[in-house]
Amino acid sequence: MKDSVLKFYDEIAEDYHLIFADWNQSILQQAQILDQVIQSKLTHSTTQTLSLLDCSCGIGTQAIGLAKYGYNVSATDVSPDSVKRAEKEAASRGVNINFGVADFRSLDTDLTGAFDIVLSADNAIPHLLTDGDLHKAFQNIYTKLNRNGLFIATIRDYDALVKERPSTTQPRVLDKGKRVVFQVWDWAEDGKTYTTNQFIVQEMNGEWKTKHNSTPYRALLREEMNNVLRATGFMDVEWHFPADTGYYQPIVTARKL
Repeated sequence: MKDSVLKFYDEIAEDYHLIFADWNQSILQQAQILDQVIQSKLTHSTTQTLSLLDCSCGIGTQAIGLAKYGYNVSATDVSPDSVKRAEKEAASRGVNINFGVADFRSLDTDLTGAFDIVLSADNAIPHLLTDGDLHKAFQNIYTKLNRNGLFIATIRDYDALVKERPSTTQPRVLDKGKRVVFQVWDWAEDGKTYTTNQFIVQEMNGEWKTKHNSTPYRALLREEMNNVLRATGFMDVEWHFPADTGYYQPIVTARKL
């Protein structure tokens, strides 16, 4: 993971909500779907509060919603500015979350305790550009799970994207035409990685302003991710697709036995 990833999320922390049409609504919708997926993977019914670590929490989109659903949530991120924003947002919504700054490649040393569920959403895992870093992250996530614990992650559908290598996302016109959000993707020649250029164009006091941030990603295929998960010791690896879940990205679940 490059320093540019940390720089990207620190710089965009105060504006990250602007990439959503309605961030508050997204918090609720994503939590509802993720809760349904989690509940479907429970091996037995329980009245006990489940502990959950969001290990790439960003500004708190999933952590806040899942805390509202009754999970005992801890949340970490590599970006101190994102964590600071998430703390503020959680406090303003009256939810109790234990926050910290941590890299998911060193969770075992950065964070004490273990959890029933570890979550990484919003395409965070593909910031790991090498197999070595991917192995390291999954090994650390594995150590943070209780026995029979569940790992859940969401990433873009790279199996489809690598076939087309799109150069841009469809611009979304929001806030009654006063905000336009889109990305420009610069692909490496081998199609295995690309750089996302995030643009937020916004009218403010009659003047249009553009904010641009960039960060690299790996076009991580499902089979590649499956192989590393299984090599780490995870079992019951299963993919859940938007057509079935209603979530905006494919979701993978895997279990520590």
